[in-house]
Amino acid sequence: MVKILIGDDSAFMRKILKNILAKEGYTDISEASNGEEVIEKFIKEKPDVVLLDIIMEKKDGIETLKEIIKLDKNAKVIMVSAVGQEQMVKEAITIGAEDYIVKPFTPSKVVSSIKKCLGQ
Repeated sequence: MVKILIGDDSAFMRKILKNILAKEGYTDISEASNGEEVIEKFIKEKPDVVLLDIIMEKKDGIETLKEIIKLDKNAKVIMVSAVGQEQMVKEAITIGAEDYIVKPFTPSKVVSSIKKCLGQ
């Protein structure tokens, strides 16, 4: 079973992503509301894929991504960004993010990005 961790400071956005994933049959989903919590859950749960918002409290997505990559250079992280954050997305890809999704996104984009990361 695929484990997915959603890191986003917006409970609404986490719910949207979780609903999209659940409809596709992904049921092992955990959530984190800030960068520090993402790191804690990444270490504890060892997810297959992390959906990571760029703008978050305590640690932003870029700092969090750097820590995740230090912990596991093969980690599969998909950045979730708003329009206008292209520079941060480019930096995230350089650091080691696998892919990115721009808000507002379609369910098919989320699913295809996860499948691409998992090699499906």
